[in-house]
Amino acid sequence: MKTTKFSLFAFCVLALAAGLLLTAAATPQTDMVKRGEYLVKAMGCGDCHTPMKSDEKGMGPDMTRMLSGHPASLVMPPAPKLPEGPWLGSYSATFTAWAGPWGVSYSANITSDKETGIGKWTDKMFVETIRAGRIMGKGRELLPPMPFEDFQNMTDDDLKAMFLYLLTTPALRNKVPEPLLLMPPASPMPPASPMPAH
Repeated sequence: MKTTKFSLFAFCVLALAAGLLLTAAATPQTDMVKRGEYLVKAMGCGDCHTPMKSDEKGMGPDMTRMLSGHPASLVMPPAPKLPEGPWLGSYSATFTAWAGPWGVSYSANITSDKETGIGKWTDKMFVETIRAGRIMGKGRELLPPMPFEDFQNMTDDDLKAMFLYLLTTPALRNKVPEPLLLMPPASPMPPASPMPAH
């Protein structure tokens, strides 16, 4: 009987110790994800990457499609022609399709989906996308309204934290259409100087 109680006590102590070790080991990663969540929300990423919907409560983000970009099922008609004057562009009711002098752009799927989102990306690809203003640092340039110039003021650590958080989001399969460009792409831009990591 004493042996059984001692064995149970020893097992509980070992389990507690193992749990504490695992928690201690996971803390830096967990802290980065929490920091990333804070930054993604504070920087308003969902304002364009989460489709808006209208219901009895009014307009608001459709959190069932959080950060999944322009809905693939929403095929947009040609962008309206604006009259001459100071108006520059227009956008869809979902806030995920944008038209202006560059053409038509669609908010990207930045969920963890490996096929249609950024689930196969690395943190290096994410950082290079922001630093260069181009997909993965060397692909197509990022288009309005993506404010990547503002994001370039962030440290690499903050951008990596945002990426880590995005990898924890539900993997929503949503293939966003390719942009319709009216102007030829700009020549390759040199990447912005990286901010020092803290």
